[in-house]
Amino acid sequence: MRSRDERGVVFPSPVVMLSIIAVAMAAVAFVATRGAEPTEREVTTVARSQSPSPSPSASATPTQKPKPKPVVERGKIYVEVYNNSGITGLAGTVADRTTDAGWQVVGTDNWYGSVSGNTVFFPPRLKDEAKLLALDLGIDRTAVAVDPMRLDRLTVIMTGEL
Repeated sequence: MRSRDERGVVFPSPVVMLSIIAVAMAAVAFVATRGAEPTEREVTTVARSQSPSPSPSASATPTQKPKPKPVVERGKIYVEVYNNSGITGLAGTVADRTTDAGWQVVGTDNWYGSVSGNTVFFPPRLKDEAKLLALDLGIDRTAVAVDPMRLDRLTVIMTGEL
C-alpha cells in the first residue's frame, strides 16, 4: 500500500467565500456612507399680503425699500434631468415640462445612486434659480449639488411622478 504523504490545501466552498466578501463590502459601504445627513432644503412659497394703508398720523420717517432681486432668465440657465425611478421615460417627460416653462434643458439620462425624493440640485450661485425651477415643476426639495454633478447648471433628479 502506498502511504499518503501528499499535502494539500482545502478551500472553503464558493458560497462561504461569497458570503465573506458580501459582509466585507457591506461593512465598507456602511462606513463610507455614515455621517452627516445631506443638506436638503424645502422650497416654501410666501404669499404677499396687502399692507394696510398708512395712516395720516404715521411718522414721516423714510423706510428703506428692499433691494429688488434680479430677474431669473430661465432660457439662460442649463438644466439636466435624470430619472432615478422605475418609470420609463420620466426624465424625458419632465424635460419637456421644463422646456415648456422656458428653461434650457441640455440633457436627460438615468441617475444611478440613491436620492430620497424629487430634488433640484444647484451650485451655490444658482440657488434662486433652483427655487424657481422647483416651483415651476412642483418639486418640494432643493439641495446643494454634489459630485459628480456639474457646477454650471441645475440638476433635477426624479424619484417618482410629480
